[in-house]
Amino acid sequence: MSKLKIAELFYSLQGEGRYMGVPSVFLRTFGCNFKCAGFGMPRGQLSTESDAVSPDGFTAYEELPLVSTGCDSYASWDPRFKDLSPLLETDLIAERIVEMLPYKQWTHEHLVITGGEPLLGWQRAYPDLLNHPDMKLLREITFETNGTQKLTPEFKQFLINWQLDGVGKPRQVTFSVSAKLSCSGELREEAIKPEVVCDYQDVGYTYLKFVIATEEDAEEALAVAQIYHNAGFRGPIYLMPVGGVESVYSLNNRRVAELAMANGLRYSDRLQVPLFKNAWGT
Repeated sequence: MSKLKIAELFYSLQGEGRYMGVPSVFLRTFGCNFKCAGFGMPRGQLSTESDAVSPDGFTAYEELPLVSTGCDSYASWDPRFKDLSPLLETDLIAERIVEMLPYKQWTHEHLVITGGEPLLGWQRAYPDLLNHPDMKLLREITFETNGTQKLTPEFKQFLINWQLDGVGKPRQVTFSVSAKLSCSGELREEAIKPEVVCDYQDVGYTYLKFVIATEEDAEEALAVAQIYHNAGFRGPIYLMPVGGVESVYSLNNRRVAELAMANGLRYSDRLQVPLFKNAWGT
C-alpha cells in the first residue's frame, strides 16, 4: 500500500481559478522545489518572515502563524516542520476524505491535490488513492502545481484511463499551473518549463495562473505567457493578486482585476483570504 506525506487535509471552498466557489477537499502534500520568498517583497528582495517562526511548541498546522510575505504555505515544504506532516497510507487518507464530505460520499465536490508541489515525488502513490472504493464516485480533480514537474509515463496513462473509466457522469482532470514570475524570487530558467505544461494538456484541462502585485508583474506575465504559447500552450490565463493576509490582499485585488481586464486575461480571486483570513485548513 502506498503512502503520502500529508501537510493538510481539509474540506472548504476552492478559492482560486476554474473551480472558485466549489466545495472541495484539499489534500496538501509535503515538499516543494521552490521557496517563493519574493512574494510581497520589493523586487529583488527575499522574505525571511517564515524563518522567524520556530517549529518548537506547535503540534498542528492550525496553530502556526500566518505570514504576510513569502510563501503563505511555508510549513508545507520547510523541513523544520516536517514532523507536523504524517506519512499516511492511501487507504486511511481515502477514509478520512469521505468522512469530511457532507453526505459521506462524493456528490458534487471536487478534489484539490496541492502543496508544496504535489507532482514532485508522489505520483506513484496517487493511483492507489484514486482507485480506493471510497473514491469511486469522485468526478473532478485539480492538481495545483508550479508546472515544473513532468508527469511520469505511468501516471500520465493512469490519469487518461481514470477519466475514461468513469461510470455515468464523465471525469475531469485539471492542472492549475501557478508558474512563478520573478516577483516570486525564483529564477526564470528554473520556474518556466513550457514543455512540461504543454504535456499536461495531453491529459486534462490546463490553465496558467500568475500571482502579481504590480503593472510590471503583469507585463512580465504577458511576456512569459507568450513563451508558453510559442511552445504550444492553448489554455486560458489568469492573473491573481498576491497576498496571504487580508491587509496585503486588499491592497492588490482591484488593481490586479483592472490589469487583467486591460490585457484581456481572466481574473482569479483568492476567496480564502476575505472569507477565512487564509487560515491554515481553509
